[in-house]
Amino acid sequence: MLKHRGFPGRMPGTDFQFTIRRANVKDGATKLIRRERFKDRKHVDRLADQAFMAALWQYFGEEPFERGNLDAGRLSWLFGREVVPAEDPFDPCSYEALLRIDVKRAQAAFPEVFAPDAPDALADDWDEDEEQA
Repeated sequence: MLKHRGFPGRMPGTDFQFTIRRANVKDGATKLIRRERFKDRKHVDRLADQAFMAALWQYFGEEPFERGNLDAGRLSWLFGREVVPAEDPFDPCSYEALLRIDVKRAQAAFPEVFAPDAPDALADDWDEDEEQA
């Protein structure tokens, strides 16, 4: 399983996980599914989707990327809409599966992520604290 070094492990200040630590050798990768995002979802859940999309965009851009250690649960909230398969046939149960961002759909769903003044989703909060000290 490819580990995406420098990709945030979770949404800052929360327990919303973005990556996993190790591969599931017993059962294999969790299957990616398309989860419905209903309008009555909690605000913090929508913020987690936005933060994850920002990290994906800043880390991978328009290039296809390997699923690797990206969390299947978090990917499933975007899968089939903003994140789509980049290969055919696509194996939703593979850590090596290639994905890509559907930029037009992602811009429509998360315009603040693509704004010129969007915050850096990959910034390490520890570096900022050290600079201020």
